Amino acid sequence: MSEQDLSSSPAPGLIRVTVVTPEATVLEADGDSLVLPLFDGEIGVLANHAPMIGRLGYGELRLKWGSDLTRLYVDGGFVQVADNLVSVMTDRALPVDQVDAAAAQAKLDEALSRKASGSDEIELRDKAVMRARGQIRVAAKS
Repeated sequence: MSEQDLSSSPAPGLIRVTVVTPEATVLEADGDSLVLPLFDGEIGVLANHAPMIGRLGYGELRLKWGSDLTRLYVDGGFVQVADNLVSVMTDRALPVDQVDAAAAQAKLDEALSRKASGSDEIELRDKAVMRARGQIRVAAKS
């Protein structure tokens, strides 16, 4: 994306998007539109979107600004939308070209073959399956 003045509110008709992980701020940029993976499907965000808080799924975040498109894989987390400011908090966010489809497929195969007994083990296995499938979907689009 082009250099942008991020010290004030976004220009009219734009949204400001900030993506943070526990380690760093991965993205801070303005855009025309944003598409996020929620745990139960995708959601689009434009300027003046109603305030909301949502639980992220595993998949692709797409931020469009004019003809520029920024694509990131996000690994669950939460999103807050308020006053044209979108805050994305996720465990991991990386450019989609860094997602390794073969490694994700290997993790999926391992997770699907894992025996799980008890609700904690089942939850961990299901999370690993959803994460790997999200990575495979994102890598397939690249």
